[in-house]
Amino acid sequence: MNPERLYIRYGLFIAIALIAYFLILKLVGLHEVIWLRLFNGVIVAYGIYAVIRMRRILEKDNFHYHNGFKTGVMTGFLATIAFVLFMATYMYHLDTHFAETIINTWIRDYNQGPGVLVFILLIEGFASTVVLTLAFMQKFKPSWNLKKTFQKA
Repeated sequence: MNPERLYIRYGLFIAIALIAYFLILKLVGLHEVIWLRLFNGVIVAYGIYAVIRMRRILEKDNFHYHNGFKTGVMTGFLATIAFVLFMATYMYHLDTHFAETIINTWIRDYNQGPGVLVFILLIEGFASTVVLTLAFMQKFKPSWNLKKTFQKA
């Protein structure tokens, strides 16, 4: 398994999980309950954590902070783009009333159409990706602890 290409596998896994979660909510009629989107963050967080962890396992002592950070960000961005493409297709072609319902419920003052929802999803995904990656890299970054360094020698 190539550590440089892990983000593709995990990014697509996250996107598929987000799409499946949305479709399950749609099946039970809860897809318009905006608060249930909070679980999207759990899905993304787990995926980013798992990809950074896997990269660290594969690279062992060659793991560097920038490699883990890059992998986390690329994974989250790929997942976000894939999910936003699905949601744009869904809102513009499959269920045009969904966007109207969300807009009328949450952002009624702006009256910008489904495009604003796509933009919000994109920015939300990118921002959460960067924050989650920075947070998880605190756990996975190589130690600079001098005590540990001298004990190895």
